[in-house]
Amino acid sequence: MAPSYLIRNTITHTLFMRVTALLTVSITICNASAALNLYPETPDSSLKKNADFIVQVRPAGSNANWQELPVYEVQVDMDNVQRASMAQFDMDNCPVEISIHKQTPGRIDNVAIRPLSKNVAYTSDSSTIHFQLGGPQYLSIEINGDRAHNLHLFANPPESEMFDGTGDNVINWNAGTKDIFVQDATLIYFGPGVHKPKDLPNVEIQIPSNTTVYLAPGAVVKAKLVVNKAENVRIIGRGILDHPLRGIEITHSNNVLIDGITIVNPDHYSVFGGESSNITIKNLKSFSCKGWSDGIDLMCCSDVHIDNVFMRNSDDCIALYGHRWNFWGNSSNITVENSILWADVAHPINIGGHGNDHNEGDTLENYVFRNIDILEHDEDDDTYRGCMAIGCSDKNLIRNVLFEDIRVAHFQEGRLFYLKVYYNDKYNNAPGRGIQHVTFRNICYDGTGAFPSLIQGYDARKMVTDITFENILINGTAMKNINEFDQNEFIDRIRVR
Repeated sequence: MAPSYLIRNTITHTLFMRVTALLTVSITICNASAALNLYPETPDSSLKKNADFIVQVRPAGSNANWQELPVYEVQVDMDNVQRASMAQFDMDNCPVEISIHKQTPGRIDNVAIRPLSKNVAYTSDSSTIHFQLGGPQYLSIEINGDRAHNLHLFANPPESEMFDGTGDNVINWNAGTKDIFVQDATLIYFGPGVHKPKDLPNVEIQIPSNTTVYLAPGAVVKAKLVVNKAENVRIIGRGILDHPLRGIEITHSNNVLIDGITIVNPDHYSVFGGESSNITIKNLKSFSCKGWSDGIDLMCCSDVHIDNVFMRNSDDCIALYGHRWNFWGNSSNITVENSILWADVAHPINIGGHGNDHNEGDTLENYVFRNIDILEHDEDDDTYRGCMAIGCSDKNLIRNVLFEDIRVAHFQEGRLFYLKVYYNDKYNNAPGRGIQHVTFRNICYDGTGAFPSLIQGYDARKMVTDITFENILINGTAMKNINEFDQNEFIDRIRVR
């Protein structure tokens, strides 16, 4: 047996070599040829261009030529549908310079680059804005306070995988293959260009198990992607789902990944999940402007991770429910983090509106919402107000929910906090069973559009209990109590720290 000091030296040397290797791998060499990937331009006849802005990018500190990004139209805000702009590209952690030239009449008097938490410094003159980005992030550039005709700029992280549509068991849509129901396919490939599968039932594409769907940069797919009774499915890339009936449906399935794509103006949900588990959604961008065009709605789903998404929707951005339609069961272990939520109408975050009222009810538990910027909340109907809303009905029991490090910008109309056990005769058949153990920690709101927050139980057996508000700042002032909340007697153990 080797002496102990030799063993220690061997371990130390091994650790040193591993750390050195990790440090070596993590070093990024930044120069004029640093990773900066622009996407092929899509014909205007398929995805409309928006001429409000000219957007250019290049590596920072270089004399490289500016490269112009395609700027597309996205429709926002169903109350008064407007044509905003979107541009995107990929970058690594090497800084880039951005130039945005305003084409519409009028000078630039002021600029907001939101979320403000990103602290993006800029310079501007009467028509052009300049700034640098040190790494991937999602931003809204708003000139003279105009949030309806803004530029959504998405600096995406580099793709970890890329495909060219060749190989065994590959269905290459560009090559004219239409039989996308082949069960032994491992890759369905959509290359740059427009794909209109009009010959498919309901304009939808069924994705079988053990399949990767790749939307290449510059690809525009005008269809709904359906993952039903499948497992081990990945939908990845930098392409766009354009005006589908829904964006992506995940039903009765397990182990599904959505990464990097953009969904533009579906008729209904961008991503819908029903009775499914082990779902990961990251780097997703979503726009919608129609009734019931929610962002991500999950019914009876568990073990879900939503990370680094940008959702601008004309209904709930994130909605988590129990039973509805053909989906049954409880819901647990869902995390939403590092994301930006913009609800032109309804809730940025909504929990608990549907459940199984026929039997003992569903349990919705172990939810985490962390490091989130909420950029808008506008709701005329008092029943549906709430940036962070827990509406407990249909015999649901909702418990163990954490909201942490949430930054809420000025919004037009709504409530900051909403916790209510209730019965809504439009959608429900019974009140909920209760709301328990909810923590709001490190919440900051700066604005003037808020009605009083609300916390109400239903009766002495269906209460709101064990709620903690910790380090809540309202326009820079610490919240000390809930005296200004709309409340009733069916609440207990409410703590403000």
